[in-house]
Amino acid sequence: MGSVVISLDAELGWGFHDLESPPTTRLESGRSGWRAMLDSFAEYDIPATWAVVGHLMLESCDGEHADHPAPAGWFERERTEWRDRPDLRYGRDLVEGILSSGPDHEFASHSFSHVLFDNPATSRTLAEAEIARSVEIAAEWGETIDSFIYPRNGVGHRDVLAEHGIAAYRGRSPTADGARGVVDSVLTDRSLLVKPSIDEYGLVDIPASLFCFGFEGSARTIAESVWADPMVVLARRGIDQAASRDGVFHMWLHPNNLTHERDDRRMRAILEYVERRRSETDLVVETMGDIADRFRESAPTAQPSRPASTQSSP
Repeated sequence: MGSVVISLDAELGWGFHDLESPPTTRLESGRSGWRAMLDSFAEYDIPATWAVVGHLMLESCDGEHADHPAPAGWFERERTEWRDRPDLRYGRDLVEGILSSGPDHEFASHSFSHVLFDNPATSRTLAEAEIARSVEIAAEWGETIDSFIYPRNGVGHRDVLAEHGIAAYRGRSPTADGARGVVDSVLTDRSLLVKPSIDEYGLVDIPASLFCFGFEGSARTIAESVWADPMVVLARRGIDQAASRDGVFHMWLHPNNLTHERDDRRMRAILEYVERRRSETDLVVETMGDIADRFRESAPTAQPSRPASTQSSP
């Protein structure tokens, strides 16, 4: 029997602060999407892994972060055009919503300021600062970090995660995201399940199965008008596979993907189906931390090695 896991990249403005032209609609939808997902998870009693950008948990800052080894200009936007936009820079109220919610959500990390770990310019010192600050802030809230989601899915510096006690990360999807991946999945009826594995640092790699917003724009509108929401169709297929086979069906999204009522409907339809199949079968809904604990317990003979290199490959 398999399981379902849902992970979210919770970032507000930090997911876009380094872009020359941030997508306005998504930027302004971060808070409403966050609350909508919390409400839907509570309605269906479904726990999820919420990977939060650490800066959101601060009460205030000077916008300089002089003790942070970020490249010049990295925090410029919060000192300039976002100076009067605390709603994009902070999210303590939203984080409190995760921690006080009915479902037993996992509190995970999405780094401190959304640094790209697979960027060759990201030094080990910078990666270490991003992880250490996130772990420190979480501890101030009484939370520990067991799982990590890489900004923009750029895997790198895995040794730093291990050194800070992190147990798992969301790995790359084995198939293409976006319209091509959706079409391929529909035509080939391939399995959407993934199998976690322990890497050389002792971390549990939990690959993504499906990005819930990988089929958008006019193609989505046309598909919905003549057929059905392709992402709901695929999600139901993956949920059915998890209900009858071994493996993990790992869906993921950003709260800011919910920019319209139809996006809310998509996610509610997916969660409603998870709950239905859970009630009909032995299907289990887990967090990334749950999967990491279970997987490592079932593979006690795995002995992680420590390569001589101080930086993991992206």
